[in-house]
Amino acid sequence: MASEKSKILIVGSTGYIGKFIVSASVRLGHPTFAMVRDPAPADPAKAKLLQSFSDLGVTIVRGDLNDHESLMKSIKAVDVVISAIGIKQIKEQIKLIAAIKEAAPRKSISNKSSNKQRFFPSEFGTDIDHGHVVGPSKMQFEAKPQVRQIIKDEGIPYTFVVCNFFAGYFLPTIGQAALSGLPTDKYTILGNGNTKAVFLDEDDIATFTIKAVDDPRTLNKILHMRPAMNSLSQNELIALWEKKTGKTFERIYLPEEEVVKKILESPFPLNIVLDVCYSAYVKGGHTGFEIDPAVAVEASELYPDVLLAQNEGVIREKRERERDRRTKEGEDRQLHGRRRSVPVLCFHLLALIHSLSLSSCTALPGGVATGGGFTTTNSDN
Repeated sequence: MASEKSKILIVGSTGYIGKFIVSASVRLGHPTFAMVRDPAPADPAKAKLLQSFSDLGVTIVRGDLNDHESLMKSIKAVDVVISAIGIKQIKEQIKLIAAIKEAAPRKSISNKSSNKQRFFPSEFGTDIDHGHVVGPSKMQFEAKPQVRQIIKDEGIPYTFVVCNFFAGYFLPTIGQAALSGLPTDKYTILGNGNTKAVFLDEDDIATFTIKAVDDPRTLNKILHMRPAMNSLSQNELIALWEKKTGKTFERIYLPEEEVVKKILESPFPLNIVLDVCYSAYVKGGHTGFEIDPAVAVEASELYPDVLLAQNEGVIREKRERERDRRTKEGEDRQLHGRRRSVPVLCFHLLALIHSLSLSSCTALPGGVATGGGFTTTNSDN
């Protein structure tokens, strides 16, 4: 008889990546709880989202990071807590940690093999140990290690998720930080353009995360999401786009010192986006280090059965689903306040990337061979 799946509480369930995690949790058969400040929000979009959760069988619970009793009540009902709160609330997770420690049975805190009250804090981006940021993102990269250390000090079972770039956020500009749409004739490259970054479909990020919930191999580990087929440099990205469009783009290379200058001079939130792109594209924050098996595991190696978004059938299905949804609901092309306006582009690029990476001998223009979501958006809590 199969073991019972863990009950999962998602904090920040209505945020950018939180929605995907809720969906994946339900799809993979977990009793799923979404914590929100207001179960009956006045905002029509949020009310509609919560209704969609309820339609999936999600239990909506009232809770607030500033209300300890509400946190305790929500946490006592579940086995695993996943935080997907926004960047500005990272330190607020200390309140969540305190509630987890108090709510969890004492034997679960001390028993390393126990899955009860395992905590997935809000990371979902670049590994903080390899961030190399120079601007305002330092606040984020200073807060997350503090949260990690408190979790360890309190003896709370954990998994730290490092998913690198959200494909739906970065690929619609072909990986450029300073644009709000597709490049037209020029393409700006940070550094020499050869350092690889990792782009993962949000559904896959959520699926990998939920897969890890009941997996002892991810207990007290960093879960890196770094499939080889999803790792591309800016030179490779623009070469793929040139192949798709049949057009040649002028490549403008920004040396490191100029990139740093732009980060320090740019307004929020562009400065943060530039900062994480600098970390990935210039300093190798995604792929410039080996994953240490003593403290970390890689998701695509643990779960080779997960069907990544590169699969043509999945892409076709998502494209049709997206078109039908827009037609039915009459939504405009901006799905979440930023660049979800061309999701099909993301899937097409990933499919093209996959097809090119099927053969280790395949080369992109210019002799570059192929191998085989930071977000500033605040969420509900």
